[in-house]
Amino acid sequence: MRALDRSVRPFGGGFSASSGYPSRVFTLFQLQSTFLTLITLALFVLQAWAFIDAVSRRPEVFVAADKLTKPAWLMILGLALVAHMLIWNPISLLNLVGTVAAIVYIVDARPVMRSLTRR
Repeated sequence: MRALDRSVRPFGGGFSASSGYPSRVFTLFQLQSTFLTLITLALFVLQAWAFIDAVSRRPEVFVAADKLTKPAWLMILGLALVAHMLIWNPISLLNLVGTVAAIVYIVDARPVMRSLTRR
């Protein structure tokens, strides 16, 4: 009879520790986690920049630019920023809506107000 070979696993499966499979999976998850963290930080900075810019503008400029009022922008951007701080995930619905609001402010409202104040 043949001696039982301990290197052969039952059912022909499994990975040995030397195969590198666990380390490759760990590296993949590490890359994904790092990527999502960088996206989360970038979106947080974008939302914070839009909020700080809206706080620093005078209320008359919002009316002169024919955009939403300053309190409306502050409420939208402030709630988006708070939601982003509470839900630290860039793919959540509230964070996506807040990011869209910040982009609309930066791309649409900010250039018009900036041209009116020359700041």
